[in-house]
Amino acid sequence: MKWDWNAVGDFMPLFWDGLLVTLQALVLGSLISFALGLVWALLMRTPSRWVRWPVGVVTEFVRNTPLLVQLFFLFYVLPEWGVTLSALATGVIGIGLHYSTYTMQVYRAGIEAVPAGQWEAATALNLPMRRTWTAVILPQAIRRVVPALGNYVIAMLKDTPLLMVITVLDMLGQARLFSQEHFQFTEPLTVIGVAFILISYLASLLLRAMERRLVR
Repeated sequence: MKWDWNAVGDFMPLFWDGLLVTLQALVLGSLISFALGLVWALLMRTPSRWVRWPVGVVTEFVRNTPLLVQLFFLFYVLPEWGVTLSALATGVIGIGLHYSTYTMQVYRAGIEAVPAGQWEAATALNLPMRRTWTAVILPQAIRRVVPALGNYVIAMLKDTPLLMVITVLDMLGQARLFSQEHFQFTEPLTVIGVAFILISYLASLLLRAMERRLVR
């Protein structure tokens, strides 16, 4: 089979559109997962079991069910309850919610790794609990977990093709659309495969640079 450079040229406009959608889903999904994961982690440390128990049930349920099932639920079931979102918004929320249950565990590990002496010092200084968290505990905890959070960003990137099943035209969705119209599969799929490799590699370099900066 010959490599058709004309097919590559024809596919590239669709590829750039799909790349933009993929990056939007990745960035927005990451922000949701980071913010919501921190909320879950903090709620799991509250003294009230009436808070911890529901949060634990919800996060365990989300973490132990497939992302694909959750995407179908958000896209097809929520409209029956009067909640209608665009396909991209649904995908972003689905990815962000799913991975927030993993980032929660990362935050919990980071918080638990903060030395007990830091808590004792904050108590000795009579700092309010809110000040203790924002000025003492969280800065140290988040600094420790940045590399682990970065690994989940790469994992989210690899899961963005799942958004195709809810009609999001990401890179894979555009490749599928092009292939069905032109009956050429090798070129578009190869292009997006290379794109995923390059994005993952660049992301890993950025994470290493951030890690080196944080350990100084």
